Amino acid sequence: MTAPARIAPAAAPPAGATPLRPAAASDPSTASDSRRWPFLRQSFPRRPFSWRSWTVRAALPLAVLLWLLALRTTRLDRIGDLGLLQALPPAYYAALAVLTAGFLAALRTPWLPQRRLAWYVLALIALVHATPSLLYPTLRYSWAWKHVAVVDAMLRHGGTVPDAGKLDVYNQWPGFFALHALVLRATGLHSALGYASWYPLIANLLLLGPLLLLFRSLTRDRRLVWCALWLYYATSWVGQDYFSPQAFAYLLYVTVIALTMRQLSLKGRGVGRFGWRPGPYALLLALIAAIASSHQLTPVMLVSSLAVLALPRRNRRTVLPVLAAALALTVAWDATVARPFVAANLHGLITALAAPDRNAVAGLARLGAAAPGQVLASWIDRATTAAVLLLALVAVLRRRRARRTTLPLLLLAPLVLLLANGYDGEMLFRAYLFALPVTAFLIAALLAPGPPRPPGPDRPARPSGLPRPPVRLAVTGTVLTALLGGLLFGYYGKEAVNHFSPQEAAAVRYATEATPPGSRIVSLTSDEPGGELHYDQHQWTILVDADPADRKLLVTDPETALTDALAAGPAGTPSYLVLTRAQFAACQLTGLLPAGATDEIQYTAAHLPTLRAVHRSADAVVYQYRPPPAAPAPAPAPEGGTP
Repeated sequence: MTAPARIAPAAAPPAGATPLRPAAASDPSTASDSRRWPFLRQSFPRRPFSWRSWTVRAALPLAVLLWLLALRTTRLDRIGDLGLLQALPPAYYAALAVLTAGFLAALRTPWLPQRRLAWYVLALIALVHATPSLLYPTLRYSWAWKHVAVVDAMLRHGGTVPDAGKLDVYNQWPGFFALHALVLRATGLHSALGYASWYPLIANLLLLGPLLLLFRSLTRDRRLVWCALWLYYATSWVGQDYFSPQAFAYLLYVTVIALTMRQLSLKGRGVGRFGWRPGPYALLLALIAAIASSHQLTPVMLVSSLAVLALPRRNRRTVLPVLAAALALTVAWDATVARPFVAANLHGLITALAAPDRNAVAGLARLGAAAPGQVLASWIDRATTAAVLLLALVAVLRRRRARRTTLPLLLLAPLVLLLANGYDGEMLFRAYLFALPVTAFLIAALLAPGPPRPPGPDRPARPSGLPRPPVRLAVTGTVLTALLGGLLFGYYGKEAVNHFSPQEAAAVRYATEATPPGSRIVSLTSDEPGGELHYDQHQWTILVDADPADRKLLVTDPETALTDALAAGPAGTPSYLVLTRAQFAACQLTGLLPAGATDEIQYTAAHLPTLRAVHRSADAVVYQYRPPPAAPAPAPAPEGGTP
C-alpha cells in the first residue's frame, strides 16, 4: 500500500489551500524542494528505453488511430435502448482501453515530461465529447435547439424576447443569450446553430483552465494534478455541457472557486488590505455578475461554497469579500429582474425546504415502464455517483491532511441544493456535478502515486522508478476503467432521444416555416429539433404535457385525443400534427406512455380521415388537420304544420 502523503511546507498554510503532497523533483517549478531534500534529485532517473516509457509513447497515437477508425464504422441506425453504446464499434472501446492503459503507465513513470499526461487528458476529452459532434449531422439535445431559438429571437427583436410564454424565464436570466447574440453580431453569423454542435467539446476544453488552476492551488505534485483532471472528465456523466446557460454558469462557477482557492494559497503574499487587489477583485465581480444574470441555480451553489470556505477564521479575509459580492449580486438580481419568476415559485421553494428527502429522489422512481436498457443505464448512473462519493469519503478518512483542509466542507456544500428544490428530479445529479471537482481531486489523492518519502533511520529510501505492487496497480486500473464505463452509460445512454436525423429536422422546419403564421402545431413530446425557432408565429401544444385525464385519453382513445387537440382554439386556425422518431423513442424508453401506445397513435394518425400527410420521410411525418364539414342546418318548419 502507498504510504500516506507527506507535506513539504513546515508552516500550516491557509485552510483549503494545503498541498496534499510535495512536488516531484522532475518538475522545474519545485527546485526548492530538490535543494531541501537532496534525495529527490536522484529519485527519477531517465529511462528512455523502459517498457513503461515505450507504452506511454505508443498508446496515445494508437488510441487516436482506433478512435478515427471507429468513427468511420459507426452505424447510427443501431442506436437503441442503450443509446450510442450499441452503435459504436469495438474499435471505440479499444481506443478508450488503450488510452486508459497509456495514462496509467504515464502516471507511474515520473521521469517522463508532464506534458505527456496533458496530452492524454486532452485525448480523453476529444474521445468522449467530440464523438457525437463528429457523428451527428444535426445539433444534439432538444434543449440546445431551444436555446438557439432564444438567441435567434433576441437577435430578431433586439433584446428581450416578446410574448415568450414558457420561454419568458430566459428574459429574466438573459446573460448567456445576450453574450451569444453579441458574438453573432460581432462575427456576422446568422445563427448559433453552426457552432452549438461543438459546444460540449468547447465547454470542456475551456473548463480545463479553471480546473488546472484549482488543483494547482491544492498541491504541487503535477502527477496528482493530472490524475485529478483525468478523474474529473472520466466521471462527469451528468451531461450538462451542451449549449445552455447552466454550462456557461458552471464554467464561471469553477473559475470563481479556483481564483479564490488560488488567492488562499498565496499565504498573504500579493493580497491587498482587504484580501484582494483591485484588479483581481474586479474580475471576480464581473464573473459573479455574469453567473447571477445567466442561471437560477448556480448563484445559490456559489454562495453555499463560499460560505463553507469562509468557516475557517484564517480564510475569512480572502473569502468574505467574495461571499459578500456573490450574495449581494444574487439578491439584487432576484429582487429586480428575476422578481416575477421568484415570486411565482416562492411557494414551491418553501414547500421543497420542508421535504429534502423528496427532493433527493424526485423523478427516480418513474422507471417501472421504462425500457430495460434505460433501467440498466439508470442504475449504473446511480452506482457511479455512489462510487465516486464513497471513494472521496475514503480519501478523506485515509488522507489526514485532507481532513485539515476545507475540501470535506466543499464536498458537503452542494447538499444545500437538495434542500432547495427537486429541480424536476435532477437535483441529486446537479449536486453531484458541483461536488465533482473536489471529489475528483480527493480520489486522485487516494489513487495517484506519491513522491518518495525522505529516508529515515528505520526507513531507507525506496528507489523510485520501480513498479508499484501489482495489486495496487491492478486496483487503480480497475477503478479508472470502471469509472470511465459508468461515464459512457450516463453520457451516451439516452442518445435515442437526444440525437436527431436530418429528416426530423426537415419535418420540424417544414412545420415552423412552411405553415401559415398563427398555425396550431401539435406534437407528442417536446423531443424535436427546433420547434421554438419561430415560437412567436405558432402555437405549439405538447400532448404528454397535458393533464393526467387527457394523457389517459390519449392512451385509451387516441382518435378523440388527437382530434380534440387539433380542433382546439379559434375556428379557422390551421392545425398540424408533427410526429418524429425521437418522440416515439422518448415515450418508449422513458415510460411516458405504456408499451404499444405509440404504435396505436401512429396508426390512428395515418388512418384518421381528418388528417392529410403534407410532409413525410423515414423518421418524421407532418399531418394537416382538415376539420369535417359542418352539418347543414335543419330547414325551418312551415307555419301551422310539421316539417
